[in-house]
Amino acid sequence: MDKPRDHCGLFGVYNHPDAARLTYFGLHALQHRGQESAGIVTSVYDEAKGRKVMPVLKDFGLVLDVFDNKDEFDDTLVGDAAIGHTRYSTSGSATNPANIQPFVVHDREGHFALAHNGNLSNARAIRDQLVEKGTLFNSSSDTELILHLAAQSREAGPVARMVDALHQCQGAFSLVILTDDALIAARDPNGFRPLALGKLPPADGREHPAWVVASETCAFDIVGAEYVRDIEPGEILVIDREGIQRVGTGGDFNGVCMPRKDGVSQCVFEYVYFSRPDSKIFGATVDKVRRKMGKRLAHDAPVPHIEKGDGKRPIVMSVPDSSNTAAIGYVSESNKMGHRCKLDIGLIRNHYVGRTFISPGQSTREQRVRTKFNPIRGVLEGRVVVMVDDSIVRGTTARQLVKMVREAGAAEVHFRSASPPVRWPCFYGMDFPSREELAANKHGAVDAIAEWLGVDSLGYLSVEGMLDAVEEAHESRDRYCHACFSGTYPVPVETGVVKEENDW
Repeated sequence: MDKPRDHCGLFGVYNHPDAARLTYFGLHALQHRGQESAGIVTSVYDEAKGRKVMPVLKDFGLVLDVFDNKDEFDDTLVGDAAIGHTRYSTSGSATNPANIQPFVVHDREGHFALAHNGNLSNARAIRDQLVEKGTLFNSSSDTELILHLAAQSREAGPVARMVDALHQCQGAFSLVILTDDALIAARDPNGFRPLALGKLPPADGREHPAWVVASETCAFDIVGAEYVRDIEPGEILVIDREGIQRVGTGGDFNGVCMPRKDGVSQCVFEYVYFSRPDSKIFGATVDKVRRKMGKRLAHDAPVPHIEKGDGKRPIVMSVPDSSNTAAIGYVSESNKMGHRCKLDIGLIRNHYVGRTFISPGQSTREQRVRTKFNPIRGVLEGRVVVMVDDSIVRGTTARQLVKMVREAGAAEVHFRSASPPVRWPCFYGMDFPSREELAANKHGAVDAIAEWLGVDSLGYLSVEGMLDAVEEAHESRDRYCHACFSGTYPVPVETGVVKEENDW
């Protein structure tokens, strides 16, 4: 709850006659990754013009609102290749329509369409270089920089020029790119953001399967696609009429297409909060990892000893929905340890209100909290309550929820975070740029945070416990970025960057 405003949702389809409609459904499954705006672009041969064109439809709002007319898919968004995007802004103003993705441009060799999830950590340096060359900008988003780098590349062919552009980028970037003849999927060498490859059976008697790319595998499920594998960190994958090939300039680097200096550093916060529990990201099921985190939390921050209430065992409740599975793991492990407790539902979530952190502006976010949750008095009254949430970032949502639970009659309220204290800003795609707005820094010690939240006790999962959970569920802890918890940044960053600094 009250989480950093993070990244976006990407979806792409190649070699399917209903590419735009599949993309529409895929974006529905990825709506949790961004609710500011949505867009789809397709590639199709225009008989009248005698060349390929890229029709695009994008606007502010939810996927359901932006694409509310089926004729759009029959008359406008035609073609057998498409990419789509749901946005939450981490770079560039949320109110500037020029920042809505996918971006589409036309240059000397045809069209580029691009959708981006992440943040370029060297965006300011790239923009300064482009300004010196006289480049004119249409948006204030760092995504546009990639297109300019590709347009100004001296490499031959659109794919080679895009590869050249990506070699100049640093930071977090998962991308789906559409050219007149190909779909390109790429992840930065550190693999900060997820991106997966799937496929559908050949459609309409075609010889080859349709290929699908998405930020999370839950988007494959909605269209019936088979998960094939993740796009590897540093990999640039080109899908065209010839099939799939990995490309790169200057040869292969450690088995990838972009040089890797500091190893893989996938964002652990994807497991903590952002991705859907039914998705498989970074090779592991999100639900499984969150359960492991909940079990580790039971050791790091056990169920409190009962001092008040009706003598019944404590109630453990999640803050729905992102902490549901962590709470299950917490209760399961607590009871194994002899700390008797009961999992129950203490808050009802209004699913017609979007994720509270996604609404730009703190005042809007706080208003949504009051309309999003309602406590169940019959469950909470007179009981010792342990609230399990996935994390505490700013803490304003948690504070309001604690107040609601107390007003519902809870005898004691204890709070447990299934991740460590967030103390550091993220420069790789999450929008909490200042240390001062983070609860762990603003209020200091754990006891002081507990007092501000209004709880009887507060406990966090340790960094070691979090990494143990990830390693136990899937693979080495060394493959994950935890800079927001530890302050250890795997890629050099530009500090002092403001999201709207390039607006006009």
